[in-house]
Amino acid sequence: MKCSVVLLLGAVSVFVGDSEPARILGLFHFNGKSHFTMFESLLKGLAARGHQVYVVGHFPQKKPIPNYTDIDVEGTLPAITNNFTITMARGFGYLNLFDFIWNTNREMCRSVLQHPKVQSLINSDAKFDLIITEIFGTDCFIGLSHRFKVPIISMISSVILPWGNDRIGNPDHPAYIPNYFLPYPQHMTLGQRIINTLMVEALKLGHYYFAELPMNELARQHFGQDMPPIAELKKKTSLILANSHFSLNIPRPTVPPFVEVGGLHIQSDGKLPKDLETFINESKDGVIYFSLGSLVRAETLPKDKLEAFISAFSELPQRVLWKIDGIAGLPDNVRTSKWYPQFEILSHPNVRVFLTHGGLMGTQEAVYAGVPMVGIPLFADQELNIRNCMAKGTAVLLLYDSITKERLSSALRTALSDPSYRKNAEKLSRLFRDRPQTPLETAIFWTEYVIRHGGAPQLRSAAVDLTWYQYLLVDVIAVIVLSVIIVFVSLYVIFRKIISTCAGSMSRKLKSN
Repeated sequence: MKCSVVLLLGAVSVFVGDSEPARILGLFHFNGKSHFTMFESLLKGLAARGHQVYVVGHFPQKKPIPNYTDIDVEGTLPAITNNFTITMARGFGYLNLFDFIWNTNREMCRSVLQHPKVQSLINSDAKFDLIITEIFGTDCFIGLSHRFKVPIISMISSVILPWGNDRIGNPDHPAYIPNYFLPYPQHMTLGQRIINTLMVEALKLGHYYFAELPMNELARQHFGQDMPPIAELKKKTSLILANSHFSLNIPRPTVPPFVEVGGLHIQSDGKLPKDLETFINESKDGVIYFSLGSLVRAETLPKDKLEAFISAFSELPQRVLWKIDGIAGLPDNVRTSKWYPQFEILSHPNVRVFLTHGGLMGTQEAVYAGVPMVGIPLFADQELNIRNCMAKGTAVLLLYDSITKERLSSALRTALSDPSYRKNAEKLSRLFRDRPQTPLETAIFWTEYVIRHGGAPQLRSAAVDLTWYQYLLVDVIAVIVLSVIIVFVSLYVIFRKIISTCAGSMSRKLKSN
């Protein structure tokens, strides 16, 4: 572990106070490196606090860490890190994306659950004080919370997904909270609110029928036929730690067990390799850093797009660091590598712009470092992330299908030459950093809070136990409307009777005269 991380975790242990050592089990079936990077930060932090941490995952530590034990399932699934082509990424339309999140993830879960190490864990008499899982596709390991009779914390590496709120009764009003899959602003038009509402409810139903119900059958095969439905188990979630923050994402009302820890993964020793530091320092006009993230291989860009990037870069006075592998014929001001220490680069004062696909982790790193962005979103929440930054004046949006040399050059000139982008980026950085605790300190405090208080049932909202019609006050509204109708009908009948009686009396008087 790097020296600065050790010092940081030592500071955390002093800051958050004493807590009895616990046995914590982290369970992560999905092999997305960017997802695990966030979870790993908390797991290492808990280990540094003296807790015994056991981790089922695909990314074992390269060097042993005290109190941290890997239950390694690496190789169980096909690798996805740095293994997406541009065509694959661009092919993630809604249907393909949901098929991946629900169906493909369930098959991933099936493979991981069959792993001998996981089977040994399931059938063991091990004792734990807490389980930590991920909210993404299927609730692969939630059955172990029933098997071991322990509290569960769920983490999510993005803003909360539409099907994540109900497990803790977190408000999710579609009138002003755009969901993860739509690049809508906080102030939506009527049409956007209609689409957002329909999308949220459709996704909740889709997750229930295509992820939750099939997973019930698979889970019972491994955790026992007496396992309650996942719909019941997930409502026992003690806490959700979400990779969001109101300064960058949409401000929203939350219940106590929903805790924002956006930027939890951001840790650094602040050091760059000497040759890389020299390259950046010697660029008198600054540096542009270009990366399409940990999944997509930039070298798979179509020829016309590659030529647009190369041509635009060749005319820049700035130097360019480009995360790409195996590209020849580049101009002298461009340096490439298949991997770069991204946050350390973004933290360097001579880096002027981050050219990015808009993944949330990288976006948060740029926001933390106060670096303006030019965003080229490819799929999922990337356009939403870039539009959030656009609204705050820190990013320029360039849609992938619109990429030409001229448009790319124009977007870069705007971000480089308009001083408002740097000013706004520095302001947003201050807002993102301004917290009573660091994200890691916050996550550790609430994790230990759940352990100390046996699952912390005092955090639980009564909304978790309401049916949809109770939550939306449909029954209350129905009773009120029915009561009003009864009153008006009764008044109508009474007045009609009075009028009829008066009219009859008047008629008799007239006849008698």
